[in-house]
Amino acid sequence: MARDTTPIGKQSRREGVALHPKAHKLLVKKGYVPGQHGRNRRSRLSEYGEQLREKQKIRRTYGVLEKQFRRIVKESLKSKGQTGETILKLLELRADNVIYRAGLSSSRRGARQLVTHGHFKLNGKKMNIPSARLKDGDEFEVSDKAKSNVYFKSLLAEPTAGSPPKWLKVDKKSLKVTVVSVPLREDITEEFNEQAVVEFYSR
Repeated sequence: MARDTTPIGKQSRREGVALHPKAHKLLVKKGYVPGQHGRNRRSRLSEYGEQLREKQKIRRTYGVLEKQFRRIVKESLKSKGQTGETILKLLELRADNVIYRAGLSSSRRGARQLVTHGHFKLNGKKMNIPSARLKDGDEFEVSDKAKSNVYFKSLLAEPTAGSPPKWLKVDKKSLKVTVVSVPLREDITEEFNEQAVVEFYSR
């Protein structure tokens, strides 16, 4: 499936949030939207414009295409509970996001690459689909072959930075991640206005 090829730096400036660890410095250096008139562009947006920007921010944060995102929204609208929260929960349970949250990658983009290259097993079976949705009880682990990879060797040698969310159990020594519960809205650290996304698609 084709990916959004827009440089992550430009995406971050457009949404006003670092979508990759390396984008923080760029936002400080160029704290305005990209484009010829970015410095002078007015920040005031219409209600529709604000909803669109929030939709793009969430979609780009998790690195999903418009078609994928629309499918998740459609599924969430049919589910019980608050639609906005359900959208975020479904995004959080993507394999690439779980790897990122568990600290096995410094970014979701990097996590997608690791999954695509087949470095992980899901419930004992090899998998290479970043968009695969995990559920309560699923176990994600680095394959035996991948553990000899320089990247994972260095990961084992590094001290753990921060703590994983409470809905994940991470065994750093065995490089295994277990989904122990469904994520709650309060577990998501990014600042999102998911209701704006619901309103955008309800037009």
